[in-house]
Amino acid sequence: MDLRRVELFVRVVERGSFTAAAAQLGLPKSSVSRGVAHLERELGVALLRRSTRRIGLTDAGRVYFEHAQRAIASLEDAAGAASDLGREPEGVVRMTAPADLSPIVSPLLTEFGLAHPRIRIDISLSSRTVDLVQEGLDLALRAGRQLADSSLVARRVATMDSGLFASKEYVQRRGKLKRLADLAGHDCVLFRSRDGHGTIELRGPRGEERVDISAKLWADDMFFLLEAVLAGAGVAVLPCFVVRRLHAPSQLVRLLPQYSGQAGSLFVVVPSVRYLPARVALLRTFLVERLSASR
Repeated sequence: MDLRRVELFVRVVERGSFTAAAAQLGLPKSSVSRGVAHLERELGVALLRRSTRRIGLTDAGRVYFEHAQRAIASLEDAAGAASDLGREPEGVVRMTAPADLSPIVSPLLTEFGLAHPRIRIDISLSSRTVDLVQEGLDLALRAGRQLADSSLVARRVATMDSGLFASKEYVQRRGKLKRLADLAGHDCVLFRSRDGHGTIELRGPRGEERVDISAKLWADDMFFLLEAVLAGAGVAVLPCFVVRRLHAPSQLVRLLPQYSGQAGSLFVVVPSVRYLPARVALLRTFLVERLSASR
Protein backbone atom coordinates (compact mmCIF):
# COMPACT_ATOMS: atom_id res chain seq x y z
CA MET A 1 0.00 0.00 0.00
CA ASP A 2 1.24 3.46 -0.93
CA LEU A 3 1.33 5.47 2.32
CA ARG A 4 1.36 8.68 0.31
CA ARG A 5 -2.17 7.90 -0.85
CA VAL A 6 -3.22 7.27 2.74
CA GLU A 7 -1.89 10.71 3.67
CA LEU A 8 -3.79 12.31 0.77
CA PHE A 9 -7.03 10.76 2.04
CA VAL A 10 -6.38 11.95 5.61
CA ARG A 11 -5.63 15.51 4.49
CA VAL A 12 -8.77 15.65 2.33
CA VAL A 13 -10.93 14.67 5.29
CA GLU A 14 -9.13 17.02 7.69
CA ARG A 15 -9.36 19.99 5.33
CA GLY A 16 -12.88 19.21 4.14
CA SER A 17 -12.19 19.28 0.39
CA PHE A 18 -9.81 18.15 -2.34
CA THR A 19 -9.01 21.77 -3.16
CA ALA A 20 -7.98 22.68 0.39
CA ALA A 21 -5.93 19.49 0.80
CA ALA A 22 -4.15 20.12 -2.52
CA ALA A 23 -3.31 23.67 -1.43
CA GLN A 24 -1.92 22.42 1.89
CA LEU A 25 0.22 19.76 0.22
CA GLY A 26 1.31 21.90 -2.74
CA LEU A 27 -0.12 19.47 -5.28
CA PRO A 28 -2.58 19.76 -8.17
CA LYS A 29 -6.15 18.95 -7.17
CA SER A 30 -6.25 16.24 -9.85
CA SER A 31 -3.28 14.44 -8.27
CA VAL A 32 -4.99 14.38 -4.88
CA SER A 33 -8.24 13.10 -6.40
CA ARG A 34 -6.45 10.34 -8.32
CA GLY A 35 -4.49 9.30 -5.25
CA VAL A 36 -7.64 8.87 -3.14
CA ALA A 37 -9.37 7.00 -5.99
CA HIS A 38 -6.39 4.61 -6.22
CA LEU A 39 -6.57 4.01 -2.46
CA GLU A 40 -10.28 3.16 -2.69
CA ARG A 41 -9.57 0.65 -5.47
CA GLU A 42 -6.79 -0.95 -3.42
CA LEU A 43 -9.14 -1.33 -0.45
CA GLY A 44 -12.07 -2.38 -2.57
CA VAL A 45 -14.45 0.00 -0.80
CA ALA A 46 -15.65 3.59 -1.17
CA LEU A 47 -14.25 5.89 1.50
CA LEU A 48 -15.84 9.18 0.45
CA ARG A 49 -19.24 10.36 -0.73
CA ARG A 50 -18.61 13.04 -3.35
CA SER A 51 -20.98 15.76 -4.50
CA THR A 52 -20.50 19.03 -6.37
CA ARG A 53 -20.48 20.99 -3.11
CA ARG A 54 -19.03 18.77 -0.40
CA ILE A 55 -17.53 15.46 0.53
CA GLY A 56 -18.58 13.08 3.27
CA LEU A 57 -17.29 9.88 4.80
CA THR A 58 -18.89 6.51 4.22
CA ASP A 59 -19.11 4.17 7.21
CA ALA A 60 -15.98 2.38 5.98
CA GLY A 61 -14.30 5.75 5.37
CA ARG A 62 -14.99 6.89 8.92
CA VAL A 63 -13.42 3.79 10.44
CA TYR A 64 -10.46 3.94 8.06
CA PHE A 65 -9.88 7.65 8.72
CA GLU A 66 -9.74 7.19 12.51
CA HIS A 67 -7.02 4.56 12.18
CA ALA A 68 -5.17 6.21 9.29
CA GLN A 69 -5.02 9.61 10.99
CA ARG A 70 -3.37 8.08 14.07
CA ALA A 71 -0.93 6.17 11.88
CA ILE A 72 0.08 9.26 9.89
CA ALA A 73 0.51 11.24 13.12
CA SER A 74 2.74 8.49 14.52
CA LEU A 75 4.91 8.52 11.40
CA GLU A 76 5.24 12.30 11.60
CA ASP A 77 6.20 12.00 15.26
CA ALA A 78 8.83 9.38 14.38
CA ALA A 79 10.27 11.57 11.63
CA GLY A 80 10.43 14.58 13.94
CA ALA A 81 12.03 12.61 16.76
CA ALA A 82 14.66 11.15 14.44
CA SER A 83 15.52 14.49 12.85
CA ASP A 84 15.94 16.13 16.27
CA LEU A 85 18.52 13.57 17.41
CA GLY A 86 22.17 14.46 17.03
CA ARG A 87 21.75 18.12 16.14
CA GLU A 88 21.15 21.39 17.89
CA PRO A 89 17.45 22.36 18.01
CA GLU A 90 16.59 24.97 15.43
CA GLY A 91 13.66 26.49 13.60
CA VAL A 92 10.69 28.70 14.45
CA VAL A 93 8.46 28.42 17.51
CA ARG A 94 5.12 30.14 17.02
CA MET A 95 3.47 31.19 20.27
CA THR A 96 0.84 33.49 21.71
CA ALA A 97 0.48 35.32 25.01
CA PRO A 98 -1.84 37.93 26.55
CA ALA A 99 -0.82 41.47 25.59
CA ASP A 100 -0.89 42.43 29.28
CA LEU A 101 2.04 40.08 29.92
CA SER A 102 4.35 41.58 27.29
CA PRO A 103 6.70 43.34 29.80
CA ILE A 104 7.23 39.98 31.51
CA VAL A 105 7.46 37.81 28.40
CA SER A 106 9.76 40.07 26.36
CA PRO A 107 12.87 39.79 28.59
CA LEU A 108 12.31 36.05 29.04
CA LEU A 109 12.23 35.41 25.30
CA THR A 110 15.31 37.61 24.85
CA GLU A 111 17.16 35.50 27.43
CA PHE A 112 16.03 32.29 25.74
CA GLY A 113 17.12 33.58 22.32
CA LEU A 114 20.62 34.35 23.56
CA ALA A 115 20.94 30.82 24.96
CA HIS A 116 19.54 29.18 21.79
CA PRO A 117 20.57 31.31 18.80
CA ARG A 118 19.30 28.78 16.22
CA ILE A 119 15.73 28.96 17.53
CA ARG A 120 13.56 31.82 16.34
CA ILE A 121 10.32 32.91 18.00
CA ASP A 122 7.22 34.33 16.35
CA ILE A 123 4.92 35.66 19.09
CA SER A 124 1.40 37.02 18.75
CA LEU A 125 0.20 39.19 21.65
CA SER A 126 -3.57 39.06 21.90
CA SER A 127 -6.30 39.26 24.52
CA ARG A 128 -8.42 36.69 22.67
CA THR A 129 -8.24 32.94 23.24
CA VAL A 130 -6.42 31.55 20.21
CA ASP A 131 -7.07 28.07 18.82
CA LEU A 132 -3.53 26.66 18.77
CA VAL A 133 -4.27 23.83 16.35
CA GLN A 134 -6.40 25.86 13.97
CA GLU A 135 -3.87 28.70 13.76
CA GLY A 136 -0.78 26.49 13.69
CA LEU A 137 0.73 27.66 16.98
CA ASP A 138 3.16 25.62 19.06
CA LEU A 139 2.75 27.14 22.52
CA ALA A 140 0.73 29.64 24.52
CA LEU A 141 0.73 31.50 27.81
CA ARG A 142 -2.80 31.76 29.15
CA ALA A 143 -4.27 33.37 32.24
CA GLY A 144 -7.54 32.33 33.85
CA ARG A 145 -9.11 30.19 36.51
CA GLN A 146 -9.12 27.04 34.39
CA LEU A 147 -8.70 25.88 30.82
CA ALA A 148 -11.83 24.48 29.21
CA ASP A 149 -10.13 22.92 26.18
CA SER A 150 -9.32 19.31 27.07
CA SER A 151 -7.30 18.87 23.85
CA LEU A 152 -4.48 21.01 25.32
CA VAL A 153 -1.69 20.06 27.70
CA ALA A 154 -1.35 22.79 30.33
CA ARG A 155 1.14 23.40 33.13
CA ARG A 156 0.15 25.86 35.87
CA VAL A 157 3.16 28.09 36.63
CA ALA A 158 1.74 30.87 38.79
CA THR A 159 -1.27 31.79 40.88
CA MET A 160 -2.64 35.22 40.02
CA ASP A 161 -3.99 36.51 43.34
CA SER A 162 -4.50 40.26 43.45
CA GLY A 163 -4.25 42.95 46.13
CA LEU A 164 -4.54 46.69 46.71
CA PHE A 165 -1.41 48.67 45.87
CA ALA A 166 -0.33 52.31 45.90
CA SER A 167 3.00 54.10 45.61
CA LYS A 168 4.94 55.16 48.70
CA GLU A 169 4.55 58.77 47.60
CA TYR A 170 0.76 58.41 47.40
CA VAL A 171 0.58 56.80 50.84
CA GLN A 172 2.66 59.62 52.33
CA ARG A 173 0.34 62.15 50.71
CA ARG A 174 -3.04 60.54 51.36
CA GLY A 175 -2.41 58.01 54.12
CA LYS A 176 -3.09 54.27 54.37
CA LEU A 177 -6.49 52.64 54.27
CA LYS A 178 -7.92 51.57 57.60
CA ARG A 179 -10.81 49.58 56.12
CA LEU A 180 -11.94 48.60 52.65
CA ALA A 181 -14.79 51.13 52.65
CA ASP A 182 -12.17 53.93 52.83
CA LEU A 183 -11.48 53.30 49.13
CA ALA A 184 -14.54 55.40 48.29
CA GLY A 185 -12.68 58.49 49.50
CA HIS A 186 -9.38 57.79 47.71
CA ASP A 187 -8.08 58.30 44.19
CA CYS A 188 -8.55 54.97 42.46
CA VAL A 189 -7.21 53.52 39.22
CA LEU A 190 -9.49 50.98 37.52
CA PHE A 191 -8.89 48.24 34.98
CA ARG A 192 -11.41 48.07 32.10
CA SER A 193 -14.05 50.49 33.31
CA ARG A 194 -16.38 52.05 30.75
CA ASP A 195 -17.26 55.25 32.55
CA GLY A 196 -14.88 55.40 35.48
CA HIS A 197 -17.29 53.74 37.91
CA GLY A 198 -16.84 50.26 39.26
CA THR A 199 -17.06 47.86 42.16
CA ILE A 200 -14.05 46.35 43.86
CA GLU A 201 -14.68 42.92 45.37
CA LEU A 202 -12.09 41.41 47.70
CA ARG A 203 -12.05 38.63 50.26
CA GLY A 204 -10.97 39.54 53.77
CA PRO A 205 -11.38 38.42 57.38
CA ARG A 206 -15.16 38.81 57.11
CA GLY A 207 -15.49 37.09 53.76
CA GLU A 208 -16.36 38.82 50.50
CA GLU A 209 -16.64 42.61 50.70
CA ARG A 210 -17.55 45.11 48.01
CA VAL A 211 -17.08 48.82 47.66
CA ASP A 212 -18.37 51.07 44.86
CA ILE A 213 -15.80 53.57 43.64
CA SER A 214 -15.43 56.37 41.13
CA ALA A 215 -12.02 56.21 39.49
CA LYS A 216 -9.74 59.13 38.72
CA LEU A 217 -8.08 57.12 35.94
CA TRP A 218 -9.03 53.94 34.08
CA ALA A 219 -7.56 51.98 31.19
CA ASP A 220 -7.70 48.61 29.44
CA ASP A 221 -3.98 47.82 29.78
CA MET A 222 -2.74 46.36 33.05
CA PHE A 223 0.81 47.68 32.69
CA PHE A 224 -0.38 51.19 31.96
CA LEU A 225 -2.24 51.01 35.27
CA LEU A 226 0.86 49.68 37.02
CA GLU A 227 2.95 52.58 35.72
CA ALA A 228 0.24 55.03 36.75
CA VAL A 229 0.17 53.60 40.27
CA LEU A 230 3.97 53.76 40.45
CA ALA A 231 3.73 57.43 39.45
CA GLY A 232 1.34 58.14 42.34
CA ALA A 233 -2.00 58.24 40.51
CA GLY A 234 -3.85 56.34 43.20
CA VAL A 235 -4.86 52.92 44.52
CA ALA A 236 -5.42 49.95 42.23
CA VAL A 237 -6.12 46.23 42.39
CA LEU A 238 -3.07 44.61 40.78
CA PRO A 239 -1.98 40.98 40.31
CA CYS A 240 0.59 40.17 43.00
CA PHE A 241 2.48 37.97 40.52
CA VAL A 242 2.97 40.93 38.17
CA VAL A 243 4.08 43.24 40.97
CA ARG A 244 6.64 40.68 42.17
CA ARG A 245 7.87 39.81 38.70
CA LEU A 246 8.60 43.44 37.79
CA HIS A 247 10.33 44.10 41.12
CA ALA A 248 7.75 46.73 42.01
CA PRO A 249 7.37 45.75 45.72
CA SER A 250 10.25 48.08 46.59
CA GLN A 251 8.30 50.95 45.05
CA LEU A 252 4.75 50.03 46.03
CA VAL A 253 2.91 49.56 49.30
CA ARG A 254 0.34 46.80 49.63
CA LEU A 255 -2.66 48.22 51.44
CA LEU A 256 -4.90 46.06 53.61
CA PRO A 257 -2.82 42.93 52.93
CA GLN A 258 -5.47 40.81 54.64
CA TYR A 259 -7.64 41.39 51.55
CA SER A 260 -7.07 39.62 48.25
CA GLY A 261 -8.83 39.14 44.95
CA GLN A 262 -10.14 35.87 43.57
CA ALA A 263 -7.34 33.63 42.34
CA GLY A 264 -6.61 33.01 38.70
CA SER A 265 -3.65 31.13 37.28
CA LEU A 266 -1.04 31.43 34.57
CA PHE A 267 -0.54 28.39 32.33
CA VAL A 268 2.03 27.30 29.79
CA VAL A 269 0.04 25.42 27.14
CA VAL A 270 0.89 23.20 24.16
CA PRO A 271 -1.39 21.21 21.82
CA SER A 272 -2.02 17.62 22.82
CA VAL A 273 0.52 15.81 20.66
CA ARG A 274 2.55 12.72 21.43
CA TYR A 275 5.76 14.20 20.11
CA LEU A 276 6.84 17.76 20.81
CA PRO A 277 9.62 19.19 18.62
CA ALA A 278 12.81 19.78 20.60
CA ARG A 279 12.71 23.54 20.00
CA VAL A 280 9.17 23.76 21.45
CA ALA A 281 9.99 21.48 24.38
CA LEU A 282 13.02 23.65 25.22
CA LEU A 283 11.00 26.85 25.27
CA ARG A 284 8.20 25.26 27.27
CA THR A 285 10.65 23.99 29.90
CA PHE A 286 12.38 27.38 30.04
CA LEU A 287 9.13 29.30 30.57
CA VAL A 288 7.89 26.85 33.19
CA GLU A 289 11.14 27.17 35.17
CA ARG A 290 11.41 30.95 34.93
CA LEU A 291 7.77 31.75 35.62
CA SER A 292 7.42 29.17 38.40
CA ALA A 293 10.44 30.67 40.16
CA SER A 294 8.64 34.00 40.46
CA ARG A 295 5.51 32.72 42.21
